[in-house]
Amino acid sequence: MYRANIDAVTAYFARRTTDPQTVADLTADTFVEAITSYTTFDPRRGTARAWLFGIARRIFAGHCESDARQRERAVRLAGRRDLAADHVEELLDRIDAEREGRTLVSELTRLPDLDRQAVELVDIAGLKAKEAAQVLGISAGALRMRLMRARTRLRRAHATRPEPGVTP
Repeated sequence: MYRANIDAVTAYFARRTTDPQTVADLTADTFVEAITSYTTFDPRRGTARAWLFGIARRIFAGHCESDARQRERAVRLAGRRDLAADHVEELLDRIDAEREGRTLVSELTRLPDLDRQAVELVDIAGLKAKEAAQVLGISAGALRMRLMRARTRLRRAHATRPEPGVTP
């Protein structure tokens, strides 16, 4: 079957793509698939050549699908535009201005979970203590106590941290 059909299968792919490596790969994939699935060939349903071209058709369809997905990914990636220099400067200034905020967020991760959530809900999200207590399923008094402890820890961490640019 290979010798009788290799030229026809190669020509089939050569009519569909101009890349020699792709033609060779698709031809090889077709014959590998034919060899591994030969037990499914039923001569009563058609000739071996027709069966082989059915495989070639599916191989090519799979190749086209894969190629289309790769092109789509490339288009999405290429769609990202570079920032203008003045916009980059503005963002760098904003990032620098938020240094203290990043430090606070880092310190928040060291707090017990419920304390961290209390600080986030009240001090960052702006909920009232009573509302935050409802969200967390605790009493308003317990929330205030958690906030007081968490804020004290954060202040202590901030006070012990060296100033930027100053080495201890």
